[in-house]
Amino acid sequence: MKIGFFELEPWEKKEIRKVFSKDKLFFSEKRLTLRNVRRYKELEAIAIFVHSEIDKEVLKKLPKLKYITTMSTGFNHIDLEECKKRRISVSNVPTYGENTVAEHTFALILALSRKIVDCVNRTHLGSFRLEGLRGFDLKDKTIGVVGGGNIGKHVIRMAKGFEMNVLVFDIYKDIKLAKKLGYKYASMEKMLKESDVITLHVPENKHTHHLIDKDKLTLMKKSAVLINTSRGGIVDTKALVNALKKKKIAGAALDVLEDECKIIEETQLLKKEFGGRCDLHKIVEKHALLKMKNVIVTPHNAFNTHEALMRILQTTIKNLASFKNGRKINEVK
Repeated sequence: MKIGFFELEPWEKKEIRKVFSKDKLFFSEKRLTLRNVRRYKELEAIAIFVHSEIDKEVLKKLPKLKYITTMSTGFNHIDLEECKKRRISVSNVPTYGENTVAEHTFALILALSRKIVDCVNRTHLGSFRLEGLRGFDLKDKTIGVVGGGNIGKHVIRMAKGFEMNVLVFDIYKDIKLAKKLGYKYASMEKMLKESDVITLHVPENKHTHHLIDKDKLTLMKKSAVLINTSRGGIVDTKALVNALKKKKIAGAALDVLEDECKIIEETQLLKKEFGGRCDLHKIVEKHALLKMKNVIVTPHNAFNTHEALMRILQTTIKNLASFKNGRKINEVK
């Protein structure tokens, strides 16, 4: 089979060759575009990323194409209707980083609760004084999880391991799992009022943009901390800065900021092609957060582990191998 792989990193080629040693493979670190598609007209299958726009015009230049697998969860860059007309199957990578993001979430929680950044900075300066480094236990504290989906469920399991009480706000309720793991669903108001840690695990859309605003922050305990490893726009940055300055909440740990460039997939951040126009008018608030002692900011890195990236590649390989064997998996419609 003639298979083309686009937007690849060099390390990925070795893994792919192991599985498809008998096939004719084409590799490119660049994206597939209308400008370069002519040279790939013989391809029967392609593996792409979100920067390769597979529209009607590109598909016209690939007359032998039978299969597309995207190395991403999102698939808006593929014209599914045109693929259906041409009987081209399309697959994606539905999941890859749930535990990865959840682990980073708890890294941030522990960094705040035990003042890890201050501890490390102090010892780097040669001081072993403990003044100002007193933290707080997670045991018996209440964590409020906004969004009980795949990532949220991993966070819940980890929280139970720390013997925390768990309140979850979600439109969709998994009552059986709640009973099994020992957590409770609550209204947004109740969760915000009773939680010592609030962690966000929802996608950003018109319903969740600025979900955590001035009014929501006012409901939180003064001793509570806010964690965001989802999307920056879920939190009203200006309201958060004011709440921290006025000590309405105790701290925040953020892997995402509201003025980030537009991101469809986290893995875009690792690609050379990534670029975007940022909202520069929020820079003042961003810098205010970076300078606060009770705030930790990491550079949208929660997804970024070797294992998570390997899962993306392995799922892509399985998608292709299954299609070759006459079985379609992870198909999108």
